[in-house]
Amino acid sequence: MNFEYDVIVVGGGHAGCEAAAAAANMGSQVLLITMDMSKFAQMSCNPAIGGIAKGQIVREIDALGGYSGIITDKSSIQFRMLNRSKGPAMWSPRAQCDRMVYSAEWRAVLEGLRNISFWQDTVSDFIIEENIIKGVRTKNSVCFMASSVILTTGTFLNGLMHIGSVQLEGGRVSEPRSTGLSEALFSLGFTVGRMKTGTPVRIDERSIDFSQLEEQKGEEEHYRFSYMPGSNRLLKQRSCYITYTNNSVHSKLEEGLQESPMYNGTIQSLGPRYCPSIETKIVTFADKDRHQLFLEPEGESTIEYYLNGFSSSLPFSIQVDALKLVPGLENVKVFRPGYAIEYDYFEPTQLKHTLETKSVENLFFAGQINGTTGYEEAGAQGFMAGVNAHLKVNHKEPFVLGRDEAYIGVLIDDLVTKGVDEPYRMFTSRAEYRILLRQDDADVRLTAKSYNIGLASKERLMYLEEKIKFQNICIDFVNDFSVKKDRINDWLVKMGTSPLKQGVKLIDILMRPQITIWDLVTQIDSFKELVETIPLERRDEILESVEIRLKYAGYINREKLIAEKFRRLDHLKIQGKFNYKELKTISTEGREKLTKVDPETIGQASRITGVSPSDINVLLVLLGR
Repeated sequence: MNFEYDVIVVGGGHAGCEAAAAAANMGSQVLLITMDMSKFAQMSCNPAIGGIAKGQIVREIDALGGYSGIITDKSSIQFRMLNRSKGPAMWSPRAQCDRMVYSAEWRAVLEGLRNISFWQDTVSDFIIEENIIKGVRTKNSVCFMASSVILTTGTFLNGLMHIGSVQLEGGRVSEPRSTGLSEALFSLGFTVGRMKTGTPVRIDERSIDFSQLEEQKGEEEHYRFSYMPGSNRLLKQRSCYITYTNNSVHSKLEEGLQESPMYNGTIQSLGPRYCPSIETKIVTFADKDRHQLFLEPEGESTIEYYLNGFSSSLPFSIQVDALKLVPGLENVKVFRPGYAIEYDYFEPTQLKHTLETKSVENLFFAGQINGTTGYEEAGAQGFMAGVNAHLKVNHKEPFVLGRDEAYIGVLIDDLVTKGVDEPYRMFTSRAEYRILLRQDDADVRLTAKSYNIGLASKERLMYLEEKIKFQNICIDFVNDFSVKKDRINDWLVKMGTSPLKQGVKLIDILMRPQITIWDLVTQIDSFKELVETIPLERRDEILESVEIRLKYAGYINREKLIAEKFRRLDHLKIQGKFNYKELKTISTEGREKLTKVDPETIGQASRITGVSPSDINVLLVLLGR
């Protein structure tokens, strides 16, 4: 067996899988080390991919040549486009998945990549020489050497699970934790902290009274995650269901608060504010008499349901007694209780934008080890770490995405610039250029960039070019085609909008809120003939993107101008130019934060919490600007 590789990836979760695939597809010889080869990209918590802003991230991974989107489509049992009542910048795809199929599809993908080798074991230590990573050592006393190492350990570093007063060592239920790595990194000077996350009970479908629940069906529209052809939903589609807690449920939960490790002092670490446990909800939102719960199937045919909204670390008996007071769950049978888990993470300000650590060369961190939460955030970091590890090994320029180019760019910049004080979750509100970062155009933004670094395939690029060609043809037609009032006035009145007083371009009709581009296809024969030249499987996707580009052109162009103005600051390099501690004209907090983060550019410095605009002005003056 070969013991020398270009890239070693430690961990087979969502970050590890994307990292290994990206590096391998770019040409690196990759070794993926994981504790259990039957659990690649395991959906430890919610069996779903996407959601608010998270869906945009998955589409970006797909546009760049990653696999999360393709595999989600193959394993999807329900698809929904969230926020359709809002503007297109807020539209977010989300898919309920068969978690067994999702993991199996990931394994099939990884095993199909010739450049990936596998080793089932636990990494316990690093081989480092002069602050350069050289390899890893496993618990089986095997040493593997590599030019680069990517650490994607999820919740396994010194993982500790809590169910009431019961404490179980592990990274996931029934799976051992990883020890040794945190201690090794701490000895190298890394700052380590503790975070907490949790997961709800799993419920037996046969014990649920669905007649008391509100059914939530999926969409049968053209939507999918991957832009590539053939990435269609193949599995039987299933509904989710909604129910609510009540005051009786809350009273029962309150009885167990003194036994909750979150409220009796047992758990000291930080939990996710945006995905709170049920006990946190009843304490923080004591004025609310109910909370929404979602029952979500874990697979195409399984009877196991995930109870979204009921994450808990309360004693098992309290969890069950409270559940039996929820409408539809009076006779509930539980497969396993909810639990909280504490684990080690490393302050992400210790990373460069490539996700390489600042203190150990060629060592990369990705996923929950950086203080994030969510499969999507992990997959994005893993993908970028895999790309940059390969580029570093081959002495090529790093690949970094800007905040105006991708949600992935926002995610990584937030982590390395601002750090985290709670598990980081992506939201559309974190992106200042979200009208530019829509889910419909991730391929337009990113595929050519990926092709240029040797990752996205020629096929993918040609598929994008075909889309852009048809988009431009449709846009030119709508902008140039004139329509007379006699031809269209009766129809306009029927559609509830004002008749024309004179002939206008078709774009003026489309800009009316009552009119969609599909309406124009039905009314303008020459436009219909043009649209019919678009391949049927791409027609809806392309027409929707054309309508967004036309109707929101003013907003898009304005945001591009703003982004360009601020991008100039990211071209002003300052790393290594200042001893911030000696700059007395900068605020005390500013000096401390600039010293800690050591920003690469003025742009990054301006985004550090605690660094004021006047501090930035001082740096600009010192640069002669």
